[in-house]
Amino acid sequence: MASEATPRINAKYLDSFTNQTVRILGKVVSLRGETATVDANGTINVHLNRDAHLSLNNAVELVGKVQPDLSIKAFQSTDFGSNIDYSAVEAVVDATHRYKEIFYDSND
Repeated sequence: MASEATPRINAKYLDSFTNQTVRILGKVVSLRGETATVDANGTINVHLNRDAHLSLNNAVELVGKVQPDLSIKAFQSTDFGSNIDYSAVEAVVDATHRYKEIFYDSND
């Protein structure tokens, strides 16, 4: 069975990946019950699963599906702590979309 590609995106790419599984790394800016707000070059609302253990102001990597309202339904989340170079994260996202034929299939 082939694994599904999970392109790295940030908030500005959400509308291009509706109903697709993606990977996002951003900073947790709020937590409320089973929802979180993450800053990933813009604000993203996240619907967490019960296994999520996030900390405010830490980096988190999310794997989830982009919903029609551009929120994320998280399948998996990993706390990356507070020592993250967000400019490097943005460089990886940029490279992912500049050279998308390497990282994921596009419908262009």
